Amino acid sequence: MIEVLNLVGGEFVGEDESFDDISPLDNEVIASVPRTKNVDSAVSKAELAIDAWSNLSISERSEWLDKIANELESHIEEVARLESIDTGKPREVALNVDAKRSVYNFRFFADFGRNMSSQTFEMEDAMNFVHRKPVGIVGLISPWNLPLYLLSWKIAPALLMGNCIIAKPSELTPLTAHLLAKITVEIGLPPGVLNIVHGYGPEVGQAIVEHPKIKAISFTGGTATGKIVAATAAPMFKKLSLELGGKNAAIVLDDADLSKAVPGVLRSSFLNSGQICLCGSRVLVQESIYDEFMSSYLKELRDFEIGPLISVQHRDKVASYIELAQQEGGEILAGGNIIDKNGAFIEPTVIGELSHLSRTATEEIFGPVVTIHKFNTDEEAIEIANCTEYGLSGSVWSENRGKELAERLDSGVIWVNTWLHRDLRTPFGGVKNSGVGREGGQWSVDFFSEFSNICVKNK
Repeated sequence: MIEVLNLVGGEFVGEDESFDDISPLDNEVIASVPRTKNVDSAVSKAELAIDAWSNLSISERSEWLDKIANELESHIEEVARLESIDTGKPREVALNVDAKRSVYNFRFFADFGRNMSSQTFEMEDAMNFVHRKPVGIVGLISPWNLPLYLLSWKIAPALLMGNCIIAKPSELTPLTAHLLAKITVEIGLPPGVLNIVHGYGPEVGQAIVEHPKIKAISFTGGTATGKIVAATAAPMFKKLSLELGGKNAAIVLDDADLSKAVPGVLRSSFLNSGQICLCGSRVLVQESIYDEFMSSYLKELRDFEIGPLISVQHRDKVASYIELAQQEGGEILAGGNIIDKNGAFIEPTVIGELSHLSRTATEEIFGPVVTIHKFNTDEEAIEIANCTEYGLSGSVWSENRGKELAERLDSGVIWVNTWLHRDLRTPFGGVKNSGVGREGGQWSVDFFSEFSNICVKNK
């Protein structure tokens, strides 16, 4: 039994109320979590720390990111263990996706900071100097599917640019955020620079979003919650970054190399039990290769290992969509059943014969459920892929036409003959109901910065 505590001003503190953290592996209680309802104390501690932290050079703050990365890497097996019991994902996924990427996020932004250059714009009679400052105190709200991976993706650039942080991890997966808090205290990160508070979204999450001294909000999560965040933050003129839901298409053209496309699409369908916003939950296959693709896809699915969903409640929601699919005329080609275990397990499920406009094929399910759709022409594939309210990511599998088709998709991130292959320098984010703004490299550091232009007239 782990006691999770808030990190406020470099000290670990609890709250009068707490709630249970339940592992989806077996429904056992694994931790107690403080039920925080306001962030006034955390903001006060951040205010005390902001001047000293922001006055450090970028090079000095880069060194702090390296210190965090080094200490986190020394605990990498513990990160994987905690992530596995908290989310239910297989240990190999927790280690090779979550833990390693979390370390790399800090290393990447440390190196990025050291290589940043200043901007100047020369006129005939003057020189313009772009001056960069921290935003100040920023609020970071991250989801449960990739807990430390996505939290560190926000923390690293926010720290690099001299901000102090009030961070809220998901109430469903607090363990690795608590470990990170302990690591930052161990290495001596100045108190108040990073504050981590735990609790429910409508309580402490809302308190972060509406606090007048928190000047920017970076939120990753569901589209419905993102609308609430935007409605609260926009009238307060806070900087806002929203990375929201997706209903992504994996498009397999008739010139695809199926030896690459089948395992690639399968991985995009079911990695992390389909609980990644980038997962390809709609598989579009050109009709002339449909039978060959599906034969291999369903065969390889038998050996694909997945863990439980994040909770029994979410499992039941996913199961309800499988029921809906059958009501909408879908045919279950594989899976479809809740697995009779104590945890939140459900079979990876493949559904055919659905309209691409059906609810099952257009609403985000966020689980191991994939709909399969045939198409004849590239134009038809584009129409099907672009028909939802989402536009986060997609993949195209083709030896000759992939990039051309990818340019016509209404999505922020598109892979050709690969999936989840990330260069952290590139922009990441979605269009339509999949979000506002971009993260990654320069886009992240710019979000966590305020700019002024200083124009100096020549003598």
